Amino acid sequence: MAFDPALDAALDLVEHAGFTSVIYDYTPVPRSHDGVLITPNILEARRVPDDMMRLWRDGFYQLDPVQDAALSSTAPFVWSAFGRQSRIMEKVLCERHGPVLGYMRDMRFSCGVTVPIHHPGGDLATFTAICVDAERDFGDVAVRLAPAIGLLGQTFHEIAQAGFSPETRRSRAMRLSPREVQCLSLCAEGLTAKEIARRLDRSVPTVTLHLNSAGRKLGARNRFQAVARAAHYRLLDAAS
Repeated sequence: MAFDPALDAALDLVEHAGFTSVIYDYTPVPRSHDGVLITPNILEARRVPDDMMRLWRDGFYQLDPVQDAALSSTAPFVWSAFGRQSRIMEKVLCERHGPVLGYMRDMRFSCGVTVPIHHPGGDLATFTAICVDAERDFGDVAVRLAPAIGLLGQTFHEIAQAGFSPETRRSRAMRLSPREVQCLSLCAEGLTAKEIARRLDRSVPTVTLHLNSAGRKLGARNRFQAVARAAHYRLLDAAS
């Protein structure tokens, strides 16, 4: 099943359970090297306010407490824009999340269940079912439904990721040229600039130029840090 029909089908299923909306996102690298959330490569929703996805792509994603909670949880969890929060949400909530919480309250996002999906390589996807204008006791219903929403989210993700392109699976937060990646990958193997030049049949100044350029893009103080940050963004995977 293609992505859009699968998300439509997921919406239909959660509506039968009393929810009104769904959101799905996927990012190959969840945080930057300095800890800031990276806007996902895929961020799609059904039955949410018209401006929501634009706001999240323009910076609200970095202020979303649900995403912070998803990074530290492996199980589905319940959250609310009003009233009682789950334990995982209580741990992450802080003043920084104010703009997103205010938006969720304005849009009457009464309750939601978020399913964090962690990959061994570090990829993160989340599937969220939201209820707008929920009845007062719907939070208890959501707790009971969380395992089923978790299964649905995992199933949807398995369907979605089957169609991911190599570009979708690559972090867009940092870009290096193919030659910069190649030089950094050989540097990671322990080769000197002179040895890299010999391996690539290039001059030492040319190799040094590529290494220095990669380091500047990564904001690294030296080559060791450049290699570490390139590995963080999984850029060295492209050279293998």
